[in-house]
Amino acid sequence: MFAYLGCYTTPDRDGRGNGIQVYRLNKSGDIWTQVQHVGGLENPSLFTLRRDQSVLYSVHGGRNHISAFAVDRASGQLTLLNRMECQGTNPVDAALDPSERFLVVGNYGTGTVAVLPLEPDGRLAPVSQLVTLPGKPGPDPVHQASSHPHAVIFDPSGEYVIVPDKGFDKTFLFRFSNGRLEPTAQAFMPSKAGAAPRHTTFHPSLPALYVNNELDSTVTVFEWHQGRAIEVQVISTIPDGHDGRNTTAEIAASPCGRFLYVSNRGQDSVVLFHVAPGTGRLTYGGYTPTGGRRPRFFTLDLTTERLYAANQDSDDITGFRIDEATGVPMPMGVVARTGSPSAISFVHAS
Repeated sequence: MFAYLGCYTTPDRDGRGNGIQVYRLNKSGDIWTQVQHVGGLENPSLFTLRRDQSVLYSVHGGRNHISAFAVDRASGQLTLLNRMECQGTNPVDAALDPSERFLVVGNYGTGTVAVLPLEPDGRLAPVSQLVTLPGKPGPDPVHQASSHPHAVIFDPSGEYVIVPDKGFDKTFLFRFSNGRLEPTAQAFMPSKAGAAPRHTTFHPSLPALYVNNELDSTVTVFEWHQGRAIEVQVISTIPDGHDGRNTTAEIAASPCGRFLYVSNRGQDSVVLFHVAPGTGRLTYGGYTPTGGRRPRFFTLDLTTERLYAANQDSDDITGFRIDEATGVPMPMGVVARTGSPSAISFVHAS
């Protein structure tokens, strides 16, 4: 298995990294050996992979373009295919439609969502649609001065796109058809003022959508009804007794459907929630320190038996084995050191 690490590189992003680092993992996942460094990149952040893992797309934090790379699954090596402007600033996330003929990108800095057609080999074509998100800024003058879409995902059917907007305290809903975004009849789900919805994920089998709210450190649970969402629960990620500043960052559901994880920055932990069978509602199950500072990102690896956290301020990746019965992450320690890590993706070696 190969791991791809994106790192912030520029002073405006407090970057100490240097492009994309590629590692080969041993079978137990606790030894990472570097096989490639892709330099000359500014702030490669969240990655999006084709289903066959042959092409990797990277947004570039604080910039105005997307990059496409061919993946050699025998060696793990990346080869740049092309770069394309996204007609906005600070692209933060991207998602492929089910046909893999389009990439949908959220432009955090300019409050827009862009659609880029893709060539058969995965190369990016110019933006074909640009949608400006409507609304009013939230109450936080620093983090909510304007629209800030922070994630883009498709629902399990592939017919709908969900876009949490941190600046407007809304999570927007679009239908995606023939390469174009159209607002659904519901159009958006409102959040509590100042909550700042950031990232989102679906339960693997239940009609449940989870959104982590960055500024008030909560998770909102929605029932999902094919393009329509109903709020059913809001639950805190902060344990009793934590008095310091905290913001949430990443969210992920376990493939078994029994656990949900969220990262806390400030408390510097990964929080475990137990998922109720049948309803998808959450019960707080405790937290595990990440062993680093400011876990901007985490993900489960392809075995789903391990979790890795990207600790942005301590410049390291820490690993955890997931206890199958309890869902608790068990620390393995630091597996890689790299400046300002912001993203991790995994590819099977062929």
